[in-house]
Amino acid sequence: QVQLVESGGGLVQAGDSLRLSCVVSGGTFSNYNMGWFRQAPEKEREFVGSITWSGGNSIYADSVEGRCTISRDNDKNTVYLQMDRSNPDDTGIYFCAADDLMLRVGHYDYWGRGTQVTVSS
Repeated sequence: QVQLVESGGGLVQAGDSLRLSCVVSGGTFSNYNMGWFRQAPEKEREFVGSITWSGGNSIYADSVEGRCTISRDNDKNTVYLQMDRSNPDDTGIYFCAADDLMLRVGHYDYWGRGTQVTVSS
C-alpha cells in the first residue's frame, strides 16, 4: 500500500520561507510524477506545482511561480516544496500526490493527508 506523509507545516509570518516534505513508502517512488496541492479554508483544492519522476522538469501555478521550488530525492523517496516570500493567501492544507506512471499518466493516484500551513500577516 502506497503511503504519502507530509511534514513541515506550521505557523509562519508573511515574508518567511517554508519547506515542506513528503515521504513516500510502499511503492516505487521513481515511477511517480509528484504534485503539490493546497486547500484554503472554504475553497476548493488547487494545484500548486509538480515535478516529473526524474526531477528534470517542474511546473507551477501562476500564484506561486517565482516563489516556489519543487525538488525530489529519489534515494530518499521524498519530494520537497520550498516556498519563499510567503503571504497570507498561501494559508491552507498542503497535500502531496503521486501520479503513478505505470497506471494513468496525468492522474494522481495516491494522496497524503496534508500538512497545515498558516501564514500570518
